[in-house]
Amino acid sequence: MRVYFDNAATTALDPEVLKEMYKVMETQFGNPSSIHAHGREVRTVIERSRKTIANLLHTSPAEIFFTSGGTEADNTAIRCGIVDHKLTHAITTRLEHHAVLHTLQAMEKAGVIKLSFADIDNKGNVDYDHLETLLKNNERSFVSLMHANNELGTITDLDRVGDICEAYNAIFHSDTVQTVGHYRHDLTKLKLHFMVCAAHKLHGPKGVGFLHVNHKVKINPMIYGGSQERNMRGGTENVYGIAGLAKALELAYAEMDAHQAYIQDLKSYMMAKLQQEVPGVTFNGETDPSKSLYTVLNTSFPEMEMADMLLFNLDIAGISASGGSACSSGTDIGSHVLTAIGANPNRPSVRFSFSKYNTKDEVDYTVAKLKDICLVSA
Repeated sequence: MRVYFDNAATTALDPEVLKEMYKVMETQFGNPSSIHAHGREVRTVIERSRKTIANLLHTSPAEIFFTSGGTEADNTAIRCGIVDHKLTHAITTRLEHHAVLHTLQAMEKAGVIKLSFADIDNKGNVDYDHLETLLKNNERSFVSLMHANNELGTITDLDRVGDICEAYNAIFHSDTVQTVGHYRHDLTKLKLHFMVCAAHKLHGPKGVGFLHVNHKVKINPMIYGGSQERNMRGGTENVYGIAGLAKALELAYAEMDAHQAYIQDLKSYMMAKLQQEVPGVTFNGETDPSKSLYTVLNTSFPEMEMADMLLFNLDIAGISASGGSACSSGTDIGSHVLTAIGANPNRPSVRFSFSKYNTKDEVDYTVAKLKDICLVSA
């Protein structure tokens, strides 16, 4: 049996998305910047896709800018949001994806900003009172807090952060890569200035995403070139990817409630099976369904001699997952997220992440293999 439990890294392309992309590939090849009929046809595909996405998010198409994915979108929001608004202070946490964390750290190293870290607890929850203290004690700030942590699944309350940021006139960016297509985002209500999406996290194609820029903030391009994306992002658009992204998001919204119930049940089932079959297993991050991303389960296993071989042994058994352990020293290459929440560096951790294509049979098979591996390695 081959089992894929690494959906937080990337998801399988939905067949309906592939059909939509193939239709465009087969019949429409013009350059969307060309003014002739071939170009206009392709331009229509892009703008129709932009409108579809905007309607689902309850925003204006003018606020959606297509990118090569989440990393570019995060970099654009952070670099341009800070520089163009002449901000000298930023706030984040030590749990952020490296697309955010490394960007902010590079800007601090270059002397552009002073970087502050909001406190987090041992489940990955943001200390909102400390966030407010940091905003109160510094000049106007740029705040970057992810919606759901990609390793732990712990969810940040965007409404609460938005209210706090509004009170201190801060610019608020959220890396929403793990939640777009899995939760509904109403941008008429969320007090966000920037949010991002990567299509391959919701059964769309790799190499395409979008940045939402609230009309209340203005930024200059990070990538210069042509006048594409209303002069906001130079370079010929990834037309096939954009069409696939729009279709993937459309499908995700249409099927969201059913898939959320199905995947949450799968996650709960795996938690129960692991606790039953593998003594000493614990879970990292929030386990309360209302506070945890239903697609992610981060599991710590008992200390074992071959801890660094756990993922390898799973792979040999035909099971794809990801993870590692907390760093035990400054030179270790481990999970910065697990280190930040104070996880035991001697216990191996595995992130299992689920999609609509997973089954309970796959869970049973995986737990049985984990039980065998832990017994042998004990």
